[in-house]
Amino acid sequence: MNKHKQRGIGLIGLLAVAAIVGLVAVTGMQLVPSFIEFQAIKRAVARAASGSTPAEVRDLFSKQAMVDDFTAVTARDLEITKDAGGNVVVAFSYEKKLPLFGPVSLLIDYAGSSSSR
Repeated sequence: MNKHKQRGIGLIGLLAVAAIVGLVAVTGMQLVPSFIEFQAIKRAVARAASGSTPAEVRDLFSKQAMVDDFTAVTARDLEITKDAGGNVVVAFSYEKKLPLFGPVSLLIDYAGSSSSR
């Protein structure tokens, strides 16, 4: 058998692939809970938009936040306005800093509103 015809991955290649897969896995494990929290906040904002006054909207949002157990956005952080049709529009935005490893972090800007369904 001629060694030049053999194919496969060497030790250095295997370590490089393992490092890349590990980095993607660590990043994914940090991103998934943050994204799930963002989706819960979007659902709470959509439900809170059914209120007619700012106090009622904030109360509905606070109750849903207790049910879904998130703290990234509070009722005081909501921007409550009315659109041209008189419908209540609830908007929010926040930053989430996710530590990955050592001094490396990932900063994500989340934003949404009840009008962007």
